[in-house]
Amino acid sequence: MNSAPVAERIRLSLFLANAVRDGQITTGLSTLVTAVADACSAVATAVERGIFDGACGNAHSENVHGESQKKLDVVSNDIVIEKLASVSCVRALASEELESIRLMPSSSRGDEDGYLVLFDPLDGSSNLEINGIVGSIFSVLAAPEAGVAIDESHFLQSGVQQVCAGYAIYGASTMFMLTTGRGVDGFTFDRHSESFVLTHPQLRIPDSTCEFAINMSNERFWNEPVHRYVRECVAGAEGPRRANFNMRWIASMVAEVHRILMRGGIFLYPRDSKNREFAGRLRLTYEANPMAFIVEQAGGMSTTGEAPIMNIKPERVHQRVPVILGSKLEVERLVDYHNQTAVD
Repeated sequence: MNSAPVAERIRLSLFLANAVRDGQITTGLSTLVTAVADACSAVATAVERGIFDGACGNAHSENVHGESQKKLDVVSNDIVIEKLASVSCVRALASEELESIRLMPSSSRGDEDGYLVLFDPLDGSSNLEINGIVGSIFSVLAAPEAGVAIDESHFLQSGVQQVCAGYAIYGASTMFMLTTGRGVDGFTFDRHSESFVLTHPQLRIPDSTCEFAINMSNERFWNEPVHRYVRECVAGAEGPRRANFNMRWIASMVAEVHRILMRGGIFLYPRDSKNREFAGRLRLTYEANPMAFIVEQAGGMSTTGEAPIMNIKPERVHQRVPVILGSKLEVERLVDYHNQTAVD
């Protein structure tokens, strides 16, 4: 298990202070991450208290994607915005629940460590009605230099330009996973100290796996490389892979990626023909990119099938892409299948 002995555990605040001291991150980024972590602990409480505070059920509204919003989608979005509004280095933000970017009070400032934040405030909110696992995802980019008026174009940076990314998962415990480009560290919220504590330092994803996650109800819409891969997994020890695989599907990207970080696996939300107007289902800038960054920093791999996710130059903040990520050898196999199909 990738957890540290109790004596070695440190709080997130000390972890970030050490990173600032060692020149790994700026003071501004430390403050920003602290605010995001505070927002996540507040969202966790909102999710836990939702049934008592009247925040369960549908909000009877739609987000920018035309999807029905849960009340907790709206509550979580407001919490994150409120927490980030107090951070002077945050110039602007973008959210799955906002149609356009939002400039922050500090948007006109020219500090060298200015940042842009993109986030999905409550991933997997359809699981709320069954008390299922949900989470929050965030990505941090560098803001433009002093004197530049910020607009959406400044958010259209490829994933390799991310300064920081992470997610929180709200389950049996609340966990906060973080990367600043130096591996992935996991923190668990301790309600006694009201703080996140380092419990899973420098997580590593196994190169191989016998576990895959995909929505089988979309099988008829998949392309041939994905069909081939899943057929071989389902065939088990008698098939060409000579191994028995388990299939998982939680309908929450946070939950799927978290399982991969904990024990390996592969997550597929591939290109399909169900909605031909979309290249994929998941959003590039605040879902696919931060999760790809996290997975690759933990030794895994990510791709759309045709290209590395983080190499894509976004055309718009809410752009969708296919996503395949997880244990390196399995992702490489799927890339190879896509390449073979392209040649054929």
